[in-house]
Amino acid sequence: MPAPSILAVYAHPDDESLVAGGILAKHAAAGARTAVVTATWAADSHRAAELADALTHLGAGAPHMLGYADLHVPDSAPGRPPFRDAPLDETVERLVAHVRDFRPDLIVTHDAHGSSGHPDHIHTHRVTLLAAHAAGLPTAHPEAGPPWQPSALYFSAHPDAASSGLAGLFSGVGKRLYTVPDETVTTAVDVRPWMDRKWAAIRAHRSETARSRSLPALLSGLSASERDAVLGTEYFIRRDLLSAHRGHRELST
Repeated sequence: MPAPSILAVYAHPDDESLVAGGILAKHAAAGARTAVVTATWAADSHRAAELADALTHLGAGAPHMLGYADLHVPDSAPGRPPFRDAPLDETVERLVAHVRDFRPDLIVTHDAHGSSGHPDHIHTHRVTLLAAHAAGLPTAHPEAGPPWQPSALYFSAHPDAASSGLAGLFSGVGKRLYTVPDETVTTAVDVRPWMDRKWAAIRAHRSETARSRSLPALLSGLSASERDAVLGTEYFIRRDLLSAHRGHRELST
């Protein structure tokens, strides 16, 4: 069976590369369709251009930007509200349109903690959860296209037992990594064979690498083997949207 198609939905440019770059590269290499929707930053911003470079490394096509403002960077989308403050029906409908247009087997996004507790991450989780369900309902947002129900949602997560390295990087700059109990993680994907592509995608976010307290910058200070230990496995919590007899699909592990 062909590898399932993936639509990745994340809050900011670079989130996709940091927590799902490996699975995007892996599925693209297997011939699957992959794409990324980013909630914040304008399509004509420098970070959108960096995102385009990153997605080239991951084989995920052109960026799809919802174009709302990053909560902490108001000029990221001049004249647009912060993503968290935009009307919920509007944001859900716009994401439903992307889901129905791309028709993915699977959607990957932030978990309920958003990894770092960033409000944009948490809100992206909520909007994606609503949109994934609404996309399959013919009476929900009919103007957004014919209904399409993905098989499952996968939430990017960090299990307690396997996150000490990443948590140490966060704590070194006064931040917290939000982890989840090991038993809640349903899927662990070894992405070390695709680390060259994943790391190139992370490095493509040049403005983030240049910020000393950002995660891409902190990762740049590690050796290749240390980065592999931190980034070489991607963890997810699966939530089924379709039963097995109606088209159950899974991430390639």
